[in-house]
Amino acid sequence: MSYQHQYTDGTRIHFPAGKVVCVGRNYAAHAKELNNPIPNEPLLFIKPGSSVVSAEGGFHIPHDRGAVHYEVEIAVLIGKPLSRQPNEDEVLEAISGFAPALDLTLRDVQDKLKKKGWPWEVAKSFDGACVLAPFVSRFTVPDTTDIDVRLTINGEVRQDSNSAEMLYPIIPLIQHIAGQFSLLPGDVILTGTPAGVGPLQEGDELFMELPGHTQLKTFVIKRN
Repeated sequence: MSYQHQYTDGTRIHFPAGKVVCVGRNYAAHAKELNNPIPNEPLLFIKPGSSVVSAEGGFHIPHDRGAVHYEVEIAVLIGKPLSRQPNEDEVLEAISGFAPALDLTLRDVQDKLKKKGWPWEVAKSFDGACVLAPFVSRFTVPDTTDIDVRLTINGEVRQDSNSAEMLYPIIPLIQHIAGQFSLLPGDVILTGTPAGVGPLQEGDELFMELPGHTQLKTFVIKRN
């Protein structure tokens, strides 16, 4: 998979799918609903590029690994290399676009692994675990501290929040991430999960949106 981005001057650029850097417990209400403590620094984990699928035209979920939970998030597409704790201007220059995304989680698998004290990448990194809507230009989003994000399933709003509620805002968050390891063009940051997560079912109809910026209707594909 690759990402196509069109700048305001009409230039189109394709990025190969890179790694997906995810941020756990970046909304206090979500940490509370899962009975998780709030971290005192960003909690990072990575999904491989192979986990990324497009939300357009529907997407599949595993059917034999327990509950699959949806987690809508604000996704940030990186368009320029970042490393060694860049300043705010460098981060803004490196952001190519924004999109709503689903961080899918095998919740039963994750819970079992967490009880054993084991890493839980297998619950987060399976094929199709990152469902991305098309990105819109960063120039259409004037304030990264005021981005609405919403998920509606079968006509019912399940998640509805704003980046102002993040414990670690987008720009400082990316500065922190780039201070830990390099970010490259095509990498995606999933900036954290608002409260309201729950299980997905085959046939569910979803409406993913960054209200005022972009929206997409999609669905969970039924098995034959």
